[in-house]
Amino acid sequence: MSDCIFCKIANGEIPSNTIYENSEFRVILDNGPATKGHALVLPKAHYADLFEIPEETVAGAAKVAKEVASNIKEKLGCDGLNLVQNNGPVAGQTVMHFHLHIIPRYSNDGQHILWKPTQPSAEELVEIRKTIVGE
Repeated sequence: MSDCIFCKIANGEIPSNTIYENSEFRVILDNGPATKGHALVLPKAHYADLFEIPEETVAGAAKVAKEVASNIKEKLGCDGLNLVQNNGPVAGQTVMHFHLHIIPRYSNDGQHILWKPTQPSAEELVEIRKTIVGE
């Protein structure tokens, strides 16, 4: 997409703080990081979200994320790590180009990448399962 900011960054048209690159992906430091070392895995081809991206490209993104996350953990000494991938504005996606967030976590970093668990009944869970699997 000619007007996609992440396409332009991933393909080197806009400068970035690149920490990894191969023929399919560029990994950059996020300009508005949640924590020190927060990075984005960007495919060089444009896919809006998880529903558009081919399975083999998602697998490649996960492989790159694992390699980069291991390097971040070793070099920055984080205590943990979140991989976050949002799909659609309601889920927090602000740039409509598939990307994975690699968010290093540090004790007392002040971030809260969590959700509030709900308490569906056993019957509700069965109905949801049946709906999803088509029973």
